[in-house]
Amino acid sequence: MTEARAAIDAARVIAELRELDRLTGGPGGAWRVAWGPVWREAREWLGALTAELGCETWRDSAGNEFHRLRGAADGHAVAVGSHLDSVADGGWLDGALGVVAGLGCVRAWAEAGGPPRDIVLCDWADEEGSRFGHSLLGSSAAAGTLDAGAAAELTDADGVTLGEALAENGLDAARLGDAESERPNLGAYLELHIEQGPVLESEGLAASAVRGTAGVERFGLRFGGRASHAGTTPMDQRRDAGLAAAGTALETERVAIDLGGVATAGRLELSPGATTIIPGEAELLVDLRHPDPDLLGEMLARVRGFADLAASERGCSVAMEPIWRIAPIAFDAGLVALAGEAVCESERGRAEPLTSGALHDAANVALWAPVAMVFSSSIGGLSHNRDEDTSEEDLRIAIEAYGATVGRVLAR
Repeated sequence: MTEARAAIDAARVIAELRELDRLTGGPGGAWRVAWGPVWREAREWLGALTAELGCETWRDSAGNEFHRLRGAADGHAVAVGSHLDSVADGGWLDGALGVVAGLGCVRAWAEAGGPPRDIVLCDWADEEGSRFGHSLLGSSAAAGTLDAGAAAELTDADGVTLGEALAENGLDAARLGDAESERPNLGAYLELHIEQGPVLESEGLAASAVRGTAGVERFGLRFGGRASHAGTTPMDQRRDAGLAAAGTALETERVAIDLGGVATAGRLELSPGATTIIPGEAELLVDLRHPDPDLLGEMLARVRGFADLAASERGCSVAMEPIWRIAPIAFDAGLVALAGEAVCESERGRAEPLTSGALHDAANVALWAPVAMVFSSSIGGLSHNRDEDTSEEDLRIAIEAYGATVGRVLAR
């Protein structure tokens, strides 16, 4: 088999993405939230298509689904894919692009008479974490990094636990950890995704290889002060937890700019939350990201140090509550080089690989298999938004570069 005999049909991939959008989204955005009925409908749609190609399909104990097309020789499989789940009111491409392009690769090789070795299409469960707050849930279980007991007790906005949601989907929370021993034997994992940022569009480019993902430190800061009357408490006698938190939120921005990372103070809640009462408590949720582990650690130390100082100066206490973290992940240099070659041979491909500031299942798979990614451009850098979009021309370029990468890896 040669790469040319198994060329991906980018037009069909885009048409199937449009079909999936009609089935599970539309003008109001995508609603494939993990563990819900629309997500299950999307998976049934995918399963019907892979069955037509003769794939073997199975689901592991964390809800990850795999579709295997047998190859001519035994050995480590080449995996493709991403995730079908979306955030509520999300876009038509985030996650779905990688799964449907992976389907396109499987179809290309099936129609060419079969791949040189097994190709496995992966649909990772609950990548977004939009209902229970744990990103990369399914791939974390497969990588062996998931705290299954703690995950099972996570609750959604309605008080439903993840364990209960798993049971609704025929899964047992007590067996989440079994996913590590159930994962397929992979020689490579290749994922296509939209950039979710503005770099490629700003450079007039369509696609890029990806060298790895930034590390993340996500945590809460709880400030304790003293609630008192807004009109009768002198300014020099206040213990304003809200201002201590607000000052720390501004400091996260300065730290990110100074150290070349990104930082977000995504939520600030004040209590009692009345205009006439000085806040006695404040909760600040912070997300720090950097591709360099040392600089990510410095970002964390500086924000925490400033929070201590801000609290002390205002007569407040502060406690830090870790939420989630992942170290920066470097992808396999050889695979990144192959992806880079395929991208550079396409129209408007970026010569230098990007580092992803967003999280992807590839970061977890990289803990146990060689990994590379390809990005397509994103119009306006928008994602997690119903207006998320990429031009069909840029999609075609990225899909074809991805298909060529998969072909080269299969032929190695």
